[in-house]
Amino acid sequence: MNDKKIVIEARGVKKSYRDGTVDVPVLKGIDLTVCEGELVAVVGASGSGKSTLLHVLGGLDDIDAGEVTVAGFNVNRLSEKERGKLRNRRLGFVYQFHHLLPEFTALENVAMPLTIAREDPQKVQERALAMLAALKLSHRSRHLPSQMSGGERQRCAIARAMVAGPDCILADEPTGNLDGATAESVFKLFLSLAREEKAACVIVTHDLALARRCDRILTLKDGLIECGPEP
Repeated sequence: MNDKKIVIEARGVKKSYRDGTVDVPVLKGIDLTVCEGELVAVVGASGSGKSTLLHVLGGLDDIDAGEVTVAGFNVNRLSEKERGKLRNRRLGFVYQFHHLLPEFTALENVAMPLTIAREDPQKVQERALAMLAALKLSHRSRHLPSQMSGGERQRCAIARAMVAGPDCILADEPTGNLDGATAESVFKLFLSLAREEKAACVIVTHDLALARRCDRILTLKDGLIECGPEP
């Protein structure tokens, strides 16, 4: 029996977008459970709704039906302020394009979630420096994003996502803009986060070779989830 704690759960989740006068269904009844320390890949054709799925799991988009639970909190029942707090403390987001703030140093970018949460400044700096050290970026702490390589920027984004000790990392094509060697190092970071930090990781990817190294592969097709990769 699996006695691991459930971190994210979706039940009967439906989501449509409005295109003029027509509702276009994207998610048609998603059921999904992700436990602590689990690395889950989500694959599917372009436009299948993979990014939308991450957005509803992270409480960034409202849903039309069903429910999403994150770390025991029913996201649908939270106010926008409560959702923001949940995202800040319980979730980490990583995207294909790092979305680092260009005018801030690596240290300031990594510290941002804790700064927003108004944590003690001294503890914020210590935690951010520790995260940079863990990702072998200490020598870049005072550098701006423009002064770092693509792989360094992505590792910095992962450090920012992890700095608050979230229960889950939601990653949207995190290696899609990287060369093979750098993509491999970034994937190993996710693997260590899952194994050592017990963080649940949900990774959207087009790379089936990478997906097959995760604990599970979920294919999003026709608005529903299927187990296993596309044929």
